[in-house]
Amino acid sequence: MTLASEPPASDVERRAEALDTIAAILPIDRRDKLAELLTDADVETLRHLVNEGMGDNTVRALSSDLAYLEAWSLAATGAPLPWPAPEALLLKFVAHHLWDPAKRESDPDHGMPAPVDRVLREGGFLRAAGPHAPDTVRRRLASWSTLTKWRGLDGAFPSPALKSAIRLAVRAVPRPRRRKSAKAVTGDVLAQLLAACGGDSLRDIRDRAILMVAFASGGRRRSEIASLRKEQLTVEAPVKGGEDLPLPSLSIHLGRTKNSGASQDEVVYLVGRPVDALNAWLAAARIDSGSVFRAIDRWGNVSRRVLDPKAVNDIVKRRARLAGLDAGDFSAHGLRSGYLTEAANRGIPLPEAMEQSRHRSIPQASSYYNSATRRSGRAARLL
Repeated sequence: MTLASEPPASDVERRAEALDTIAAILPIDRRDKLAELLTDADVETLRHLVNEGMGDNTVRALSSDLAYLEAWSLAATGAPLPWPAPEALLLKFVAHHLWDPAKRESDPDHGMPAPVDRVLREGGFLRAAGPHAPDTVRRRLASWSTLTKWRGLDGAFPSPALKSAIRLAVRAVPRPRRRKSAKAVTGDVLAQLLAACGGDSLRDIRDRAILMVAFASGGRRRSEIASLRKEQLTVEAPVKGGEDLPLPSLSIHLGRTKNSGASQDEVVYLVGRPVDALNAWLAAARIDSGSVFRAIDRWGNVSRRVLDPKAVNDIVKRRARLAGLDAGDFSAHGLRSGYLTEAANRGIPLPEAMEQSRHRSIPQASSYYNSATRRSGRAARLL
């Protein structure tokens, strides 16, 4: 079973060229795969969203979800996604992705059919075994609904049957909530990661800058680090450090982020060592414009292409292994949770830390502070 017969080479090339116009917000290494999967109407919809000023991260997420949905539809039905999707197809999507592993043992037809599963795995769309996380299914359905509305169509997404199917599937197979990163990258862990990239190779210099900038700028998301451009950096007046020695400072203009308003330009600051590390990378890689963090090939050449967000996660795990740590315990998100945890450990007021991390949810941010307080408090040391 295959996704579908391959489209003519001319069609793929034409779609790839169309996707080039929005390549800055798409994972460039997946552009050719997207060109094969997406229809002409899909590509035009994505371009329209970009031209309408929808946030880069939002369009990137919609593109990823759309590619998965098209791949699933081709594998499950032998045809591209219909617009609008009938209720039966939406229910099939839920049934294929939210299922009970225990029931699967006695009923092989329960859940995603083996041929569909195999095709999606061979195409790189499925990696983990078992049913999807409910939040992932809800997000993809929401993306499906959003893309349907942007095409000027109505779908069956408000259907009571669909809502009931999701609710019953989630209730049947409860899943414990897990952190995105098992352990936070706090100051002591960061020191070990930095020591693991203490050489003078381009890769060491780049990874050191990525780790320091991502952490010190408030625990930036991997997508924000990967998409960072030189034009977003502004040199600021030096800041007085110990013994009144001047420390280099710069501001990072994040523009619109996941938590900001539509017209709000989020700004965070770097001071001292992270600025030195960033400047060392820019000088070594001879970057004076465009993407700040870029791929490096096996011959040590710096690419002109933007770094894939997944690469930031890979860098954290690779440096953890080199530091003798369990790479499974850490991910790029650990830099974000680690920033707030370290701020709590050092007694920095929560509002001040949130100004740098740009968290909007006080309960979410304060959870790191509460955990740090409980660990160091008397209640945890009765024996």
